[in-house]
Amino acid sequence: MKKILADIPFYPDRRHSERCKLDVYVPESSTTFPTLVWFYGGGMMEGDKSFPHELADQGITVVTPDYRLHPNTKAPGYIEDAAAAVAWTFANIASFGGDPNRVYVGGCSAGGYLASMVVLDKRWLKPYGLDPDQVKGLASISGQAITHFTIRSERGIPEHQAIIDDLAPFYHIRKEAPPICLVTGDRELEIMGRYEENAYFHRMLNLVGHEANELHELPGRDHGGVGGDGMPYMIRFIQKLDADGTAVCP
Repeated sequence: MKKILADIPFYPDRRHSERCKLDVYVPESSTTFPTLVWFYGGGMMEGDKSFPHELADQGITVVTPDYRLHPNTKAPGYIEDAAAAVAWTFANIASFGGDPNRVYVGGCSAGGYLASMVVLDKRWLKPYGLDPDQVKGLASISGQAITHFTIRSERGIPEHQAIIDDLAPFYHIRKEAPPICLVTGDRELEIMGRYEENAYFHRMLNLVGHEANELHELPGRDHGGVGGDGMPYMIRFIQKLDADGTAVCP
């Protein structure tokens, strides 16, 4: 992989430019490629953009955005930043050899939550003239399907009180959403019921008629271990969907 752009502000008017920047990594030997917008985790309280080494040499261009963090911002600021980064990708990836019809969005933990909100809740991309159904696929590795715990904390909601409101990906499930890949750690080792909320998310997607979704539980992996070990599932999801239009893998 080679980094061809670094620290590019993704808001058109450069607001919030102290953190709202992204890097672009392009495969060395590819002339046409899918693109993954990848959001890191950290509870929306910590972290910085970085390139996951598991994505090297996979024939995928990777866009890695930063975004504002708590307590310097509050919801929905995190989601607005994620949407702006995805919109930047649609608008600019063709100039690097990418295809705007082959844009995927994914992330781990808080990053999976942000990716899911941008793809499932249509209001965040609407200001950019985009419909999230233009996204080719969504991959969430141990992301929250309910309202994120940092947002619940901001609203004075106890840590263990589960909430599904308009800032929960679950709230916005719909039949016509793009294909979805969900990966979690072991249900006995994952953080705060993360497997169970994703399993319920998966079940309800099936019940509304969304056929192109998959759920993978990684035995023996806790929340800290699922990020790297979940990457092969996301890569396979992207490569299979990109190659033949089918998404669900056994």
